[in-house]
Amino acid sequence: MYVHYLLSDPSSPSSSPVLSCSSGIQADDDLKSMFVGTVMRKIKSRTWKKQRYFRLQEDCMTIWYKSKKAGNTHSTFSVGDVEAVREGHQSEVLLSIADEFPPDRCFTLVFRGRRGNLDLVAESAGEAQSWIKGIRKLIDNLENMGQREKLDQWICDWFKKADKNRDGQMNFKEVQDLLKMMNVDMNESLFDKSQSGTLEDDEFVLFYKMLTQREDVLRVFQEYSGDGQKLTLQDLKDFLREEQLREDGVQQYALKLTERYEPSDTARMLQVMTFDGFLMYLTSPEGSIFNPTMVELYQDMTQPLCHYFISSSHNTYLLEDQIRGHSSVEGYIRALKRGCRCVEVDCWDGPNEEPIVYHGHTFTSKIFFKDVVTVLGNYAFKASQYPVILSIENHCSVEQQKVMAQHLTQILGDKLLKTPLHGKFPIGLPSPEDLKGKILLKGKKIGGLEDSMNGVVDDSLMGEVSDEEETAEFNDDHHRNDSIRHRVKKSKQSLSKELSDCVVYCKSVHFSSFKHSQIHSKFYEISSFTESKARKHIREAGAEFVLHNARQLSRVYPSGLRTDSSNFNPQDMWNAGCQIVALNFQTAGVEMDLNDGLFCQNGHCGYVLKPAFMRNIDERFDPENPQNGGYKPLSLSIQVISGQQLPKVNIKEGSIIDPLVRVEIHGVPLDQAKQETRYIDNNGFNPVWYDTLQFTIHVPELALVRFVVEDYDKTSKNDFVGQFTLPFTCIQPGYRHIHLLSKDGTSIPPSSLFVHVRITKLT
Repeated sequence: MYVHYLLSDPSSPSSSPVLSCSSGIQADDDLKSMFVGTVMRKIKSRTWKKQRYFRLQEDCMTIWYKSKKAGNTHSTFSVGDVEAVREGHQSEVLLSIADEFPPDRCFTLVFRGRRGNLDLVAESAGEAQSWIKGIRKLIDNLENMGQREKLDQWICDWFKKADKNRDGQMNFKEVQDLLKMMNVDMNESLFDKSQSGTLEDDEFVLFYKMLTQREDVLRVFQEYSGDGQKLTLQDLKDFLREEQLREDGVQQYALKLTERYEPSDTARMLQVMTFDGFLMYLTSPEGSIFNPTMVELYQDMTQPLCHYFISSSHNTYLLEDQIRGHSSVEGYIRALKRGCRCVEVDCWDGPNEEPIVYHGHTFTSKIFFKDVVTVLGNYAFKASQYPVILSIENHCSVEQQKVMAQHLTQILGDKLLKTPLHGKFPIGLPSPEDLKGKILLKGKKIGGLEDSMNGVVDDSLMGEVSDEEETAEFNDDHHRNDSIRHRVKKSKQSLSKELSDCVVYCKSVHFSSFKHSQIHSKFYEISSFTESKARKHIREAGAEFVLHNARQLSRVYPSGLRTDSSNFNPQDMWNAGCQIVALNFQTAGVEMDLNDGLFCQNGHCGYVLKPAFMRNIDERFDPENPQNGGYKPLSLSIQVISGQQLPKVNIKEGSIIDPLVRVEIHGVPLDQAKQETRYIDNNGFNPVWYDTLQFTIHVPELALVRFVVEDYDKTSKNDFVGQFTLPFTCIQPGYRHIHLLSKDGTSIPPSSLFVHVRITKLT
């Protein structure tokens, strides 16, 4: 570990923790050169390239930088905010200056959430490498921290913010400010026993214990501990059986937990667990509400593609809204790195016979189609090896369609699937396992798969180019705004044979009716539905929609009226078995929380196997009436015990949150429910509830559970604090921690909830 606490001289009247790097750092040349600092160019565009002085602070967590000009203010960012470091010309900005600076001097810092990248050019390749390798080491160090170390780090970060005079010590005024920053409202007399206005050494110990104590966990520990000091192997086994409902291999599991989480060598040798070890277990992934075996790839990946929910993005090129938003290849990189497996391009004729991508007839900026394809080739399989579907909304002339086909073939090479697997005519869709490492094109096709395999496709055959998705959407919504309607006139253009030949298993077709599809549809055909059309079909013929989706793929996308890039509720569409539910990944909110929640299982691979009753064409599952068939409802009881280190939402001086927890069930209409705890006054640091919430889950296989923390406000809308969403089927029963995420879906350590979960059958 690079980071730990050092205590100043105990005789000092105001002992306090100071963060520093361990001596092991001395041996690391990359980090030593980062401490010294480096002048690098910060690049924003071809014309904006300015020198900045960058330096790693002593805490090994903060990077400080400022302009070379004297008097300019400095800026900082935390290593914890950096998701990845890309080497070379791996961003739009650095690609635009590729002729000016060689790739070995360039790198990009990619931040978590939706924050923009930081593009840098070092003075030499050696300096660039020092920063690239150094930051990666620091990121690895952070990711390997245990929950207790994250808590220490979090407290230390606040100490630094509160230490206004930067003397590395804390007077009482600074301690009071610190507590307010940390969401604690506490009387000074609780720990200023000497009434000296400063923290004496023993008062510091009391203060630190006050910040880190867990009375709620101690209660559980003492309930199972014979002497209140330790858990014997038998005590721990009793706890695992009775509370965590562990059934198999309990003895081996108890020994494994002791070996892994017990910090005391003596206790480990005696095969007992101290309170510290118990707390470390409960805050670890094994003590999480999310079953760790389901975080890994655990599902059968050999079923036909239509038997999976597929993580899908809408208008992937947009980083903002649908009218004036910025188009960027960065949208594709972000979506693919999140495990998205279906991305979309809107293609239009561009200058110099180069097709462009943007939201047609709007003021969104434009990017080249070939740049999107290049990014797809580079990033498609970094997060997951399973196939990527490229959904093409094609508005190009035949000439530029040929250029598109050329780019796809030349840039993607063998990754692009251009013929059916094994060269044989298939009888059904292949599986994600069969298609590993392959990119599939979804678009219009001349004739059928049979025709192209038999070589009967004539060059003169015509195909309708555009899916005309927006036209359908505007008609559905009875939109009468002529200024927007003019852009969606239906056009029939020729489809180039070259582009048509790139489409194999995902031929876009117009949907007529479920009866027509049952008689005439081919397994390789896919229809797209506007959100309102999909809802109408679910209401009127839910069981038929589920059956349709057991045979072939469906795609649902947001209304054309959502010009702000807002999202619809994807759960409604998953309830009907729709596989490709396309969302605006750039827009945070409950809809993307649900998407992240569903796809955070199964190795984040972007594919989740649908329940058996949605894959079997002999079953008649209707999401509107789920009681038919093998109906097995369950009872879910959640006791919300406590919260830990909840983030501040209001930057107003001295404001402290009044947190409440809401538990939401998202599933079939019968399961949609929410309940909340009472709110706790002025305590975001360690609020305690012990409130129990009860739910009945009618279709557990489709349910998602969302935990939301809000700051209660009696006069206005509550402020969002944090959330965590997971599939009901991935919940571990017993005493569990829930590690909260920000609105952007990124982790906010050490913020968590502590709950007790019980799931029972309803007889």
